Amino acid sequence: MHSSFPVDAGILFGAALVIVGIVVAGVADRYRFPGLVFFLVLGMAVADDGLALVRFADTHLAQNVAIVALVVILFEGGLATSPRAVRRAGVPAALLASFGVVITAAIAAGGAALAFDLPASSSLLIGAVVASTDAAAVFSALRGQTMPARVRDLLQMESGLNDPVAVMLTIGMVEVWRGNPTAGDWIAFGALHLIGGVSVGLGVGVIARVGFRRLHLPSSSSYPVLALAVAGLSYGLATEIGSSGFLAVYITGLVLGRKRRLARSLLQFHEGLAAAAEAVLFLMLGLLVFPSEMIHVLGRALIVAAALMFVARPVAVCVCLPWFRFKRRELAVVSWAGLRGAVPIVLATIPLTAGHPDGRLVFNIVFVTVIVSLVVQAGTVGLLVKRLGFPEEPSEGDAAETGRGFNGATL
Repeated sequence: MHSSFPVDAGILFGAALVIVGIVVAGVADRYRFPGLVFFLVLGMAVADDGLALVRFADTHLAQNVAIVALVVILFEGGLATSPRAVRRAGVPAALLASFGVVITAAIAAGGAALAFDLPASSSLLIGAVVASTDAAAVFSALRGQTMPARVRDLLQMESGLNDPVAVMLTIGMVEVWRGNPTAGDWIAFGALHLIGGVSVGLGVGVIARVGFRRLHLPSSSSYPVLALAVAGLSYGLATEIGSSGFLAVYITGLVLGRKRRLARSLLQFHEGLAAAAEAVLFLMLGLLVFPSEMIHVLGRALIVAAALMFVARPVAVCVCLPWFRFKRRELAVVSWAGLRGAVPIVLATIPLTAGHPDGRLVFNIVFVTVIVSLVVQAGTVGLLVKRLGFPEEPSEGDAAETGRGFNGATL
């Protein structure tokens, strides 16, 4: 007799992949190599173009799973951001996450136009997709690095705030292909996308913070789960009114994070959950890729990656940040640490699932760009920081705010 279920083999295989990826990524991290790359490579190795152990080509499912993972990652990023970090770097981060994204998208689109014979709308679509930095990649690369607190805070906040602008530009360029939106349509869409996201995020965050202070649940383990549901609620409400769910969930995390005792009580659970989401996200995106298709665009895609890293990002930084008295070496780090990761790949699934004629080409170009960014930039940002010789600074000085936790604690 033998008892089994159809999902058993999938659980075994999936668990083995994640274990191998985490162990290898942990070893790589000791040598300052970006561990997230290994999850992408592992997914590619077992997919159709590799060992063909897994057949996965459902871009709609991949997009849905990726969105859930990004909600978890962005919420944890908001929770981990202290009020002091917001005061230090909130304004320059917001400027770089908005105008900086537009500048980056325009210049990257120029690189795509030089490298590929594409309509202007498709080149602009590529620029929009690669314009935002990635929270998972940035948080991972900065972990353990010695740099000025304001620079670290800027990079982390920017990576949480710039996704909505890139999403807005990407969806807008897909709509340009579908029809001919007017300037008024763009303005209305952008205002609703950003203002609505901020409003929902603030509203849900404030209500949740008051609720957490007054709630007395029988089990302390219920609070992190409730916080995760709050993140989902914030995202869902924002998307229901047509605004940015990503911005809303990050703002909700920021609001809850302002109460540091509450944030600390939630962070251990959500840090682990975000790490798991990162692993699953990059592994799944690796499964979605067909390396044989990328061979034909590799050389020209490297031109796009070079334009993004060496022209677009530095120009955006130099336009947006000098007004805030950043030193030259700080600007150099911000320019080089604008890492691309899962977010651009997820955004590249939007034209793919919409049936855009250049959807697969856009996806392949973006994937090459992300791999180059993770290997070249994430792999060397630590060396750059060390070479620039930043003095060591104490970690976030919230240690005095120790709390008793939940169940009767003052949060």
